[in-house]
Amino acid sequence: MKKTVSSPRAPAAIGPYSQAVQAGGFLYVSGQLPLDAATGKMPEDISAQAEASLRNIGYILEEAGYSRGDVVKATVFLADMKDFEAVNAVYAGFFQGCAFPARAAVQVARLPRDARVEVEAVAYKE
Repeated sequence: MKKTVSSPRAPAAIGPYSQAVQAGGFLYVSGQLPLDAATGKMPEDISAQAEASLRNIGYILEEAGYSRGDVVKATVFLADMKDFEAVNAVYAGFFQGCAFPARAAVQVARLPRDARVEVEAVAYKE
């Protein structure tokens, strides 16, 4: 069975996609930009952007009944690989106390709304 998941605490999708889709025990969370759902604004600092993106993932996980510890795979998209260390520090804090998920971090030519980071995740629980 497949169902969509949406959290009012995370920003609405800015295109024709769902915030997340649950299929069986898997939850596929779409890439989250560092937008504040209430204001639509994005911080400028890369660490604050990483925190906002991960916070949005957290909201969606919670809405679906999952936790950070259920994340099995993450992908981090960076506008500039020079931001890797700063994002890595925030990412480590987000998953503190959990087994780190598998992860890829890649530099891309450009992100929507000129964000500096976007993060997507896959979570699983039985």
